[in-house]
Amino acid sequence: MPLTAPATRREVHHRVIDMKTYARDDGLFDVEAHLVDTKPFDFSPLVVPKHVPAGAPIHDLWIRLTVDGDYVVRAIEASSDVTPYDICKGAEDTLSVLIGEPLARGWSAKVKERLRGSASCTHLMEMLIPLATTGLQGIWGSDATRFKTLVSDGGATKVDSCYAYSRHRAVVKMHWPDRYVPAESQNDQLG
Repeated sequence: MPLTAPATRREVHHRVIDMKTYARDDGLFDVEAHLVDTKPFDFSPLVVPKHVPAGAPIHDLWIRLTVDGDYVVRAIEASSDVTPYDICKGAEDTLSVLIGEPLARGWSAKVKERLRGSASCTHLMEMLIPLATTGLQGIWGSDATRFKTLVSDGGATKVDSCYAYSRHRAVVKMHWPDRYVPAESQNDQLG
């Protein structure tokens, strides 16, 4: 276990999210997510006379985004196989407002803006945010030419996009030396 030893504890909830990207034979990509929530004890959702046995799913949800080579969502499908309330299944169709949107910067904000609150299912909405990253990584990594183009763009799309790609880190110095700025220089520029 890479974390420190925990305090004495007991499990009270288990969520598993599995995400995968598939290259289709027609040139499109399917990006899928599957979320399952369980509890290790019998459970009854609020205000619902429904009994969920220990280990049985409280949520069992699926999403599939079909994305083109330019990272644009061409289709979206959801299936709510298990939900606490029967009405939750109606939220599946609310995701269609994202068709035509690119999986790019701004995706998270668009998802939250269009699907927050009572506009959709919170769980489906939350799955869509990391689903975009799964799609981008899958599509980028599926084609060596596409990946080389990304790396050769002078770092425009990667520099300062995460901790490792900070303009002050060795990764940027190695791949995009012209964009590398030593940490001391940043302090000199700010002062």
